[in-house]
Amino acid sequence: MTITTCVFDAYGTLFDVTAAAQAAAAEPNHTDLANVWPAIARDWRAKQLEYSWLRAVAGRHCDFWQLTQDGLDWALEANHVTNPGTRARLLELYWELPAYPEAPTILETLKSRGINTAILSNGSPAMLNAAVTSAKIGRFLDDTLSVEDVGVFKPSDRVYDMVGARFGCVKDSVLFVSSNGWDAAGAAGYGFQTAWVNRAGAPVDRLYAAPHHVVSDLTAIPELI
Repeated sequence: MTITTCVFDAYGTLFDVTAAAQAAAAEPNHTDLANVWPAIARDWRAKQLEYSWLRAVAGRHCDFWQLTQDGLDWALEANHVTNPGTRARLLELYWELPAYPEAPTILETLKSRGINTAILSNGSPAMLNAAVTSAKIGRFLDDTLSVEDVGVFKPSDRVYDMVGARFGCVKDSVLFVSSNGWDAAGAAGYGFQTAWVNRAGAPVDRLYAAPHHVVSDLTAIPELI
């Protein structure tokens, strides 16, 4: 089946989720992050995702901004950072995450080939719109799809259903791209073609499905279509 639609996860795939902690650590008012920002970034992201899975299983949905704050609070406490100003600055920067350097060019290439492009993310609409605007990639996207429209987090099938509903495409005409191995696996199990952007060189998750492609960054994506 020919790929007609390329859909991207947002956080960690198009947008660098470590950038907020790194940027804050370089500012004079937040020297408490100087030695711990990598751990803060790691723990923040891990808890953000963990809480999304637990809420999905429990049927207790909230928007991703709440998870983002909850995950940060856990990470700050775990790393003994207590300055409320640092917390506020980290949350502020999360609304301005930069895209990975190759992302705009890859999206532009796909659009030039007539491929439908979109984001499909756990993020809330306001968060996603802010990130897309800040990274200046909106002109390369046909849509930004948020799980808030279905009230459950990935990897629920109800989330992946949104792509077909929006673009009128069959499952195997979609290439779904994510930096989360579990997300790429979930989308593969759903029926999408999938690419896992494995920037860290991590092992493949042992799940009910596996990504069709594993790449180290986004530059190889056009070659897969």
